[in-house]
Amino acid sequence: MPFVRTQTSKTVDVRHVAIDSTKPFADVQTALEAVVPPLDPTISTLLTQGMSDELSGRLKNGPELAIFLKRDHGTLLGLYGEPRHAVQYEIGNPLTASTMTRYNLGAALYAPLRVVLYETNDGGSRFEYDLPSSIFGQFGDDRITEVGRGLDDALLRALSSASE
Repeated sequence: MPFVRTQTSKTVDVRHVAIDSTKPFADVQTALEAVVPPLDPTISTLLTQGMSDELSGRLKNGPELAIFLKRDHGTLLGLYGEPRHAVQYEIGNPLTASTMTRYNLGAALYAPLRVVLYETNDGGSRFEYDLPSSIFGQFGDDRITEVGRGLDDALLRALSSASE
């Protein structure tokens, strides 16, 4: 029997959010990284070793959000002249992600979430991200959308705290 490839597509309505601050980039970056800690590296080890009880406990008692990855995007702009202060973050929670992806693995495309922080032309800073509930709403599953709404609130709290 020959293999058959199918492809589908749909248009998705996504809400984009920007949070501006008069605080300098470095201050907002420091504040964000204090409010949202890096992902506990032992989580990956516990996953690979199958230590699900300890892992579950760690995740339930861990931070609401964690930084999975941090990329310096501003140095790329040096290719076109001046580098800028710009960092892209992957922020989320492994427990939250697994809650959504157990209902639809396609949700893994957006978990963890991407957030960019950059210096504005006036010396302030700006966060930009796509509203989680609008991203996850495309799956048409209320269980996933509800988790997305919780992420809306958690992300807004963290970014507002860092930018104030």
